[in-house]
Amino acid sequence: MAVFHAGKLTDPPDNIKPFKNSPHEVRLSPSPIGVENQSTFAHSKAMNRWGALTLVLAVAVCGGCTGGCKQAAAPAAGLAAGPSLPTAAQPKLQTMRLWLGAEEMVAELALTGQQTQTGMMFRTNLAENAGMLFVFPEPFRASFWMKNCPLPLSAAYIDPDGVILEIRDLQPHNTNSVVAASEGVQFVLETNQGWFGRHHVTAGMVVRTEHGTLMDTFFRKR
Repeated sequence: MAVFHAGKLTDPPDNIKPFKNSPHEVRLSPSPIGVENQSTFAHSKAMNRWGALTLVLAVAVCGGCTGGCKQAAAPAAGLAAGPSLPTAAQPKLQTMRLWLGAEEMVAELALTGQQTQTGMMFRTNLAENAGMLFVFPEPFRASFWMKNCPLPLSAAYIDPDGVILEIRDLQPHNTNSVVAASEGVQFVLETNQGWFGRHHVTAGMVVRTEHGTLMDTFFRKR
């Protein structure tokens, strides 16, 4: 499992700093790159030119998820969970169009540690073809819970190539961790419970953005 501590947007001069111990740099292409809502990043000068995000990942032996609906991993026994849990829903995040086979979805992007920790906590409605995509710096065994999340959701655990590994239902307010079967999860897509089934999206299908693969969209080789 993993414990995610709140991160923050960086403000690099010309280049984007890579994740520590990661062979990739996380980036968002120059504006507009199809992003629907840029307001979340208005406080960062760098986002006028390049989007940069920092996620801090710490691996733990036991635990569940810090955060709620969104999730990441609940606090391990005896392990500090970092910042206190969010007490209110976060503002709508910037969005991007995704394609799952022939199906289109508009997904909010959870890129920073704080966005990942908060996820869809306290959200009370979600449009049918909407969701939230969580982007992690490297593959790991994802573990999500539903603390403070009143909406029933489904989550697709996705590998670095954008292939859906498995789809799991998440029940409102359930604090039991829903642990991925694979250690190769780098992206997680949450949406309304049953959406994948209603739209005939299954494990093995590939998730893409309007800019290409998930890796091409969010990462580039150093």
